[in-house]
Amino acid sequence: MNNIANQNPKKPFEYSRKWSMRLVFIVSMIFLYAPIIVLIVFSFNNSRRGGNVIWRGFTTDYYKKAFANEELMLAFANSITIAVSATIVSVFLGALTAIFLWRFRFPFKPLAEGLVSLPIVIPEICLGVSLAMFFSKMGLWTTGDTPWPLNLSNIILAHITFSFPFAAMVIRTRLQNFNREMEEAAKDLGASEYRVFRDILLPHMRPGLIAAALLSFTLSLDDFVITFFTSGPNTVTFPVKIYSMVRFSITPEINAASTLLIGLTLLLTYIALRYQRQMINKND
Repeated sequence: MNNIANQNPKKPFEYSRKWSMRLVFIVSMIFLYAPIIVLIVFSFNNSRRGGNVIWRGFTTDYYKKAFANEELMLAFANSITIAVSATIVSVFLGALTAIFLWRFRFPFKPLAEGLVSLPIVIPEICLGVSLAMFFSKMGLWTTGDTPWPLNLSNIILAHITFSFPFAAMVIRTRLQNFNREMEEAAKDLGASEYRVFRDILLPHMRPGLIAAALLSFTLSLDDFVITFFTSGPNTVTFPVKIYSMVRFSITPEINAASTLLIGLTLLLTYIALRYQRQMINKND
């Protein structure tokens, strides 16, 4: 009886702590995802105004208008092209950088690590202005007269600049868990450096490569500030096009286009996470 009496005072505290944590979690989820849910729901609202929060019926007409909008679809194609190109190069450079910083010791290594991480900590507007000045001074790939997709070169280079440090950080984190004894054992058995990299190190890096690709693609697809400073008058990406449309009025067509972008991002995230989980289970 004494033991039960001593334990009873703790139960109200544990009960209140459990419910307080649940309340914080619920409030956080509402704060994060309620605007997205409202956006998706009202993309089907049969209203002429996207900012109208009064439900007037279900319709898919604004999705049809979004697909029929040639300028919007061209901007979407530009964003996908830029994101894919920047992702491929960013993952390649990020992998090389991560392996170099992880494997080798050399003078001023902390300085090199700081320089790699510099685009992550610099404000985007400062990076965008500096890149715009650099492209203007060097005269690289003008965006006015060159054909598609060469007119996207400035934006692709800018996106690679701020994406590959994130890729390098993710891949290097994955390399920290690598057991170098496996590499040494393979070399003792006569495997070459290329064979060790292909059969041992690369499979271990693969989940990190997928995560880096997903992060780089998302950062590039959603970027607005740097793209705004490095794009030309005839080169419009999806976020920039949405911004120009919002400046006039918020229409259900904007809600529909934004919902399509959210759906694409969620689909790619699901595919990448599922493939990454399969790779981790296979390696373990």
